[in-house]
Amino acid sequence: MQNDKLKTLPNSPGVYFHKDSSGQIIYVGKAAVLKNRVKQYFQSQRNMDVKTKALVSEIVDTDWIETESEIDALFLEAEMVKRYMPKFNILLRDDKSLIYVRIDMNNQWPFVNFTRNPADDGAEYFGPYYNAFAVKKALRYLRKIFPYYTHVAKENSKPDLDAHLGLSPVGMTSVEYKTNLRRLISYFNGNRKKLAIDLERDMKKAADRHDFETAAVIRNKLHNLRELQRRIMFGDKEFLDISKDNALLDLTDLLNLSKIPARIEGYDISHMGGTNVVASMVVFRNGVSDRGEYRKFKTKIEQNDDFYNMNEVITRRFSERNLKSWGKPDLVLIDGGKGQLDAALQARNKCGQNNIPFIGLAKQQEQIVVKDILINKQKLVEMGGNIIIGEHALINLPQNTHIIKLLQRIRDESHRFAVSYHTVLKRAKQTASELDEIPGIGPKTRSKLIRKFGSVRGIKSASKTEIAAVIGSAKADIVATNLLTP
Repeated sequence: MQNDKLKTLPNSPGVYFHKDSSGQIIYVGKAAVLKNRVKQYFQSQRNMDVKTKALVSEIVDTDWIETESEIDALFLEAEMVKRYMPKFNILLRDDKSLIYVRIDMNNQWPFVNFTRNPADDGAEYFGPYYNAFAVKKALRYLRKIFPYYTHVAKENSKPDLDAHLGLSPVGMTSVEYKTNLRRLISYFNGNRKKLAIDLERDMKKAADRHDFETAAVIRNKLHNLRELQRRIMFGDKEFLDISKDNALLDLTDLLNLSKIPARIEGYDISHMGGTNVVASMVVFRNGVSDRGEYRKFKTKIEQNDDFYNMNEVITRRFSERNLKSWGKPDLVLIDGGKGQLDAALQARNKCGQNNIPFIGLAKQQEQIVVKDILINKQKLVEMGGNIIIGEHALINLPQNTHIIKLLQRIRDESHRFAVSYHTVLKRAKQTASELDEIPGIGPKTRSKLIRKFGSVRGIKSASKTEIAAVIGSAKADIVATNLLTP
């Protein structure tokens, strides 16, 4: 790396990107002080381990993004590692506790916890994060600003130490608490400035109505929010400028797309012998997964035929109603080869969406499968790839290219999401309870009862009055007749 560029490194926190001679990102890191951290790579190698020396030997250039605080750098680093999958991040990582932050806003009193395995349970997940210690430390500071529960809240329980320290939402209604949690989520999503503006507005309103106690509480939150810049923790910046994303730019050139594919949708089918047939739709916006846009499908007719299943799912996705609700993708990736792609294209054309490009990714050799797309052969040669021409074009690219890494990430996420949904349905079928056999008791009512009492055994041990408080007296009579009487 040139010394002139090292001299321009700032003293602020941020994320840095080491690149090799071809311009490929080989390592992404975070720093409390960019100037100090990056310079360490180009000083004495005496105390470096073998892997770090190997990294340094390949560094030709370094770019960086400044952030307002170390917590911003933490979150940005996680997104960039997930996007680029740099080889040295994998080699050098010794922290195996990769985690997600989980918040289930469907509960009356949601709580914030950590998990290594996100489930298809309706909760919101943030991550993955590659430094569990730093994330947990960051959440401890954020809890002072946005109090939250860390476990299931028990009704009529005595205030614990967290409550006395102002870390639990004591005195809040359920609606107020969820508003507070949405602000915490907004912080995860990078809306620090808007949060500060909203808090200042609320503080002034409280002062205007002479509610000085509330105004003082909000003032303290504002103070703590600004203090985050001085804390040792690590992000709210989710996306780089789309024009800087090599994978999307390369994909645009290779496939001769009319515009950069800002929204890419990935599809996969999961079933077991034609039972519990489901499909996933995952969305990557600007090269990063957008979990809020994910959708899942259960086929109307169960068949052990992935071509039929894919055709049905794409037909439903591109129905007039869903196009209006979800918009159109710029590119669609099908998990599979020629057969799956043909089935998807047939459905796309039937829906009159011929202008949306579809590609497949065959599992065995990671070949990109295309049909009716004019490939930029010059770009393909520049990337070290080749093409097999036929009814379908099979594109072979080196496994370390930005395009293959991006497509693999989308394919793997669509597979995970589909398998997760299939597993949920399979378990539900295997554990069908006595509630399913009660006439007049639908899935919403069953869900309310299970959420309140935990299990059929819990319902049986409850009184009719307690059940009526959850689902009403009429349905409580039906449940009592079928479950509570011998």
